[in-house]
Amino acid sequence: MSTSLPFIPVNIAVLTISDSRTEENDTSGKVLVERAEAAGHRIVDKRIVADDIYQIRAALSAWIADHEVNAIITTGGTGVTGRDGTPEAVKPLLDKEIEGFGELFRMISYEEIKTSTVQSRALSGVANGTYLFCLPGSSGACRTGWDRLINDQLDSRHRPCNLVELMPRLLEK
Repeated sequence: MSTSLPFIPVNIAVLTISDSRTEENDTSGKVLVERAEAAGHRIVDKRIVADDIYQIRAALSAWIADHEVNAIITTGGTGVTGRDGTPEAVKPLLDKEIEGFGELFRMISYEEIKTSTVQSRALSGVANGTYLFCLPGSSGACRTGWDRLINDQLDSRHRPCNLVELMPRLLEK
């Protein structure tokens, strides 16, 4: 990280995907909000939707179309059970998938949970200039995803490169 470069705050929306979470017990969503705000970013919206591909797509599509949202982080729905539908909901919305994100998340996660990481379908991509990061639903996975991957990529000072330099809406200001 280069401290001679300016920090550029990113407007982030957080989506918890769950059939059972509420604002009171959404620990994963809270982890993401707290970490993003502590890093200096702005949380512009936070929602909880059921693990239903159409509800997920509706929430994401609204944020992707909103020029005030630069990045979206989701938590939940990335497993392999019958109701886990986040990848199926997200992939059709993406202009480009960032395959390395899921690969690196699983590599890092392997250090913590060993082979159980094969059940994670974490992914990332970009849609209409908005960057999406889809993490598993556990608060541990959200801490890992933010601390070890997303934080650096949403820090304009991170070198040799970061995703903020590619966000046209931020760079227009």
